[in-house]
Amino acid sequence: MTGSQKHLKGMSYAKYGYLFALPFIIIFLIFTLYPTIYTFVLAFTDAHGVGNEIKFLEEPFDNFRKILTNKTFLTSFKNTVKLWIMNFIPQITLSMVLTAWFTARRITIKGQGFFKVMFYMPNIITAATIAILFNALFGYPDGPINDVYMAITSLFNRLSRLFGGSEAPVKAFDFFTSKTASQVIVAFIQFWIWYGNTMIVLISGVLGISPDIYEAADIDGANSAQIFFQITIPNLKTVLLYTLVTSLIGGLNMFDIPKLFNKGGPDMATSTTSVFIYDKAFKGKQLFAQAATASILMFIVIAACSALLFYLMRDKDAIAAEKVKKADQKARRKGMSVI
Repeated sequence: MTGSQKHLKGMSYAKYGYLFALPFIIIFLIFTLYPTIYTFVLAFTDAHGVGNEIKFLEEPFDNFRKILTNKTFLTSFKNTVKLWIMNFIPQITLSMVLTAWFTARRITIKGQGFFKVMFYMPNIITAATIAILFNALFGYPDGPINDVYMAITSLFNRLSRLFGGSEAPVKAFDFFTSKTASQVIVAFIQFWIWYGNTMIVLISGVLGISPDIYEAADIDGANSAQIFFQITIPNLKTVLLYTLVTSLIGGLNMFDIPKLFNKGGPDMATSTTSVFIYDKAFKGKQLFAQAATASILMFIVIAACSALLFYLMRDKDAIAAEKVKKADQKARRKGMSVI
């Protein structure tokens, strides 16, 4: 063995791994960890405006009391939860249907790649762009949707005249002044953006299930519905948990779409907690401390909900097996110590 070979054999490459990870660590410390800690500190101060002196409050939790009793914040929180539920239920439902369709073993679908790309396409476009696009589509009184709406109304009136019925007034509908319409549109945009991404994640999870399980089910004579509900879904529990948690985090942080579509209106119907935090921090008196407090409260809510989901969707069989394994190991160690 030559001297250079001996040198390479005894050389440690661990330091190079740390060097490659260093840029990420530095960026994380500066742009993630520090702002997070600073936000927690601000919640216990009277920080407001730019350049003003920051002082710690005599009553440390005064900002928390103000936010929790703020009707605007409570309304925004209710809207956030409502909008998330309105978009997540159809999102996971359609994604599951498409997943069952694309992964069906007894159906051959031509052009699967094309359909997957088309369904995933909305997720590539930025949320801000889509919000502005839908704002233009539902414009009043000259938006494309209103043009279609008035054309359908005119057609209905012609048919109504033929049969001697009454006519409806042909006029544009102002979606931006309707609470229900605005909430439905915002929820639909969220659903439309994310269902393709959820579908891809679920399909990946299905492809990771052992084919032997499906072959055994085929041999036993199980039909497609039985295979999907009794084999596919139980084996997707981890992937479904990931989807649910990430959707919860994204839904409770919703900002771009409600803010840019209708500025949180009408009458706060689409105002979310993120919109509330933005308005507190960058409008009026620029109450940075209260905005930081609202952020912390949402952090606590998201962490608590995520922990609850992990607990409810835990693999009880795996936990029971692990307990049995530990008990067996403990018994063996005890037996060896006695000997």
